[in-house]
Amino acid sequence: MSDKEVLVRFGISMPQSLIEQYDRLIALQGYDNRSEAIRDLTRKALLTSSSMQPDETVAGTIVMVYDHHFNDLPITLMELQHDYHHAIISTMHIHLNHQQCLEIIVVRGKVQKLRELQQRIQVLKGVGYAELSVTHVDEHGDSREHPHSHA
Repeated sequence: MSDKEVLVRFGISMPQSLIEQYDRLIALQGYDNRSEAIRDLTRKALLTSSSMQPDETVAGTIVMVYDHHFNDLPITLMELQHDYHHAIISTMHIHLNHQQCLEIIVVRGKVQKLRELQQRIQVLKGVGYAELSVTHVDEHGDSREHPHSHA
């Protein structure tokens, strides 16, 4: 929030038990007051891929857990990632145990394409979990160059 933004006060009604639970949670998280905690919740809600326009350019991650012994799943996942190579910036592969792998795919592109990739991963047999998390909205389009990189 910039220093010049106007703060607007508004009231929220909640059951007593819910606000007590909320106050305990935000105290554990280190918030001094409800306002900043609610602002952070609002920012997080605005960054959910389901609340965004399909053509917005964003950056984020797809996190998945899968059984690497399931048929040819690792090969299928690799081929799928090659199909979306323009949207994939980096990947990290972690062996959780003898059977399960955790993979984090750092992505950037249009929300619609990233959702499509996440959904194609999620429906594969052997994938237990796949979630797209958006962490940045690129308001300057899909340019891969940094403004200061021009010679």
